[in-house]
Amino acid sequence: MIPVTIYHNPACGTSRNTLQLIRHAGIEPTIIEYLKTPPSRAELQGLLQAMGLTVRQLLREKGTPFEALGLAAPHWTDDELIDVMLQHPVLINRPVVVTPLGTALCRPSEAVLALLPVSTLLPFTKEDGEVVHDTGARRV
Repeated sequence: MIPVTIYHNPACGTSRNTLQLIRHAGIEPTIIEYLKTPPSRAELQGLLQAMGLTVRQLLREKGTPFEALGLAAPHWTDDELIDVMLQHPVLINRPVVVTPLGTALCRPSEAVLALLPVSTLLPFTKEDGEVVHDTGARRV
């Protein structure tokens, strides 16, 4: 079995499409509904490091308390932003997927294809009707 983990929000279309693409590849991932079970500080820092993203790059603005909390202000340190993300997990952008080929924020959902250690997949149709064609390109 191929170990795949998705930090998932079932209310998010991109997250749902990403999960379905993983399943379309014949993989049943470990699903972490991070709004119910937020990552620890160490886990979040590890995900950021594995993705090569800054804290701000993982910070979600839309549909969150981002503006109300004034998080656009430059005075916030990475540690402070992580604290706020852990207090308000909705501020963590999603979905984040972890596989043997790497870790990535999968926006758009077809970004997950590069992380799936499987052969080229048949076309997949997203919830909105868009068809995703797998080129077979994978991370090494």
